[in-house]
Amino acid sequence: MNDFDICIIGSGAGAGPIAYELSLAKKQVLVLEKGPWFTDKEFTKDEITATRRSFYTPNLMDEPQVLEQQNENGQWESESNYDSGYDFWNGSLVGGSSNFMSGFFHRMKPEDFRLLSEFGPIEGANIVDWPITYDDLEPYYAKVESVVGVSGRIIDHPNQEPRSTKDFPFPPTQEHPISQWFDKACSKMGLYSLPVPRAILSQPAMDRFSCAYTNYCGSYGCTTGAKGSARAALLNHAIKTGYCEIRPHSKVYQLENGRDGSISAVHYFDKQGNKKKVTAKIYITACSAIESARLLLLSTGPKHPNGLANSNNLVGKNLIFSAGGSGGGDLLYSDHSEDEIANMKIRGLFVNRALHDYYFINDKTFGGRAKGGIVEFMFRHANPIARANALKWGAEGLVWGKPLKRKLESYFTESRHFRFEIFNDWLPTDNCFVSLDGKVKDKWGTPVAKIRLGYHEHDLKVGRYIAEKSEAVLRQMGAKQVYSSVSGDPPSNLTAGGCRFGNDPQTSVLNADCRAHDVENLYVTDGSFMPTGGSVPYTWTIYANSFRVADKIKARLS
Repeated sequence: MNDFDICIIGSGAGAGPIAYELSLAKKQVLVLEKGPWFTDKEFTKDEITATRRSFYTPNLMDEPQVLEQQNENGQWESESNYDSGYDFWNGSLVGGSSNFMSGFFHRMKPEDFRLLSEFGPIEGANIVDWPITYDDLEPYYAKVESVVGVSGRIIDHPNQEPRSTKDFPFPPTQEHPISQWFDKACSKMGLYSLPVPRAILSQPAMDRFSCAYTNYCGSYGCTTGAKGSARAALLNHAIKTGYCEIRPHSKVYQLENGRDGSISAVHYFDKQGNKKKVTAKIYITACSAIESARLLLLSTGPKHPNGLANSNNLVGKNLIFSAGGSGGGDLLYSDHSEDEIANMKIRGLFVNRALHDYYFINDKTFGGRAKGGIVEFMFRHANPIARANALKWGAEGLVWGKPLKRKLESYFTESRHFRFEIFNDWLPTDNCFVSLDGKVKDKWGTPVAKIRLGYHEHDLKVGRYIAEKSEAVLRQMGAKQVYSSVSGDPPSNLTAGGCRFGNDPQTSVLNADCRAHDVENLYVTDGSFMPTGGSVPYTWTIYANSFRVADKIKARLS
């Protein structure tokens, strides 16, 4: 007799829809979360707590990771992120990193699901088509809009993906006056300025309050529940059914598996460090792409000597991030009227503007038709400590005394910094993957993840092309000191791949339903399943796919 119908490891975007749907279907669901369980009222807008310390992420002394990067000679060198500070933990708490997202919700486009067929192979990149289509996922994109809560409005444009609904269920969040300046600049350039869909409620709904416009959103937990985190939007409702139990402070270290290859139990440490065991009919790993791969590699057994679901040695392989870059410029108060300056100084409201004009590149100077990406435009997050700290460096090194005071005065009182972020495909390669480190262990004595951070040069080519176009928009707006930066260093908050799904058990870890080819009672529903990532933030797609898989599991159990 199993303790539960479903046991889910992790509680973020890949876990929430499963817990929500299966508990509504009156199945007994257990969620094991390594971190604590915070409520809305316990989140703080304290910059030191939220972004300067490891309060919502593990202490790197207790839970390090080992990163592999190439040096100038092309050799791979390993370093613990306890030593480097380059941290790939994104949120160890109930709801996971979805608590701290900015909520930029863009759908992938139909072409993203057939990247290889549509654009052809690229040497050195492991590009494949998805085993499902955009049409398979579209109803679930729509479901996320209403269940999680997405605010926005649809404007027709050449790269608009097909929709089953005419518009978003909630009106856009309040917009900053600068949004209209951006619209005018894009209109002059023949570009489509698009309102950004946000997983943030613009009005109260579903036992949650609307946005409070505090100016502290990305990287901060939401104090009103407006942000569509897995915790606020899904797990809180799952708990109310009486069929879902969440156990925080539960560190899973092994998925026990026997001679038949299936999982027979989950082993975890509780808050006091005691070893615990639980059983279920079906097991879900959804603890981030890196940690899901690590857990499967740790879970060896008679039929899985190299790790669970790893008979083809693909677990952890083809890890992807989000490629791109960023840039910005200064809108100087001296260039504007008093009324314009007053508008520029308004805090808290969202810019909510993006460009999809470069999602597909048709430019001879680039080399022909290619997949591009999107650009998000925004003000910098508030974080005055981080901004002030960055100003201590100048072209000739450290700045101090009166020159530093002058820089601080200028930055905070004479302009507003307007910036952009580029999202384009991080092509999967043989040099970007997760394995287990042979020497470094966490505080529970288990080997930590070793993450090789290789990238494809094509990613940078696309990023630089879009960055140049984005700089032109800022100059059209009148920004000064415009710049951009594109590199192969991955953003730690946008991680996917490692357990790609597909129809062929020899070339994929999961089948089209995200069930492991080798393990009949194991599903993986965080971003691990994605063979390619599209050119948008991943969260909406992870949510949508998890709702899709929930339907598959419900059908199986009934």
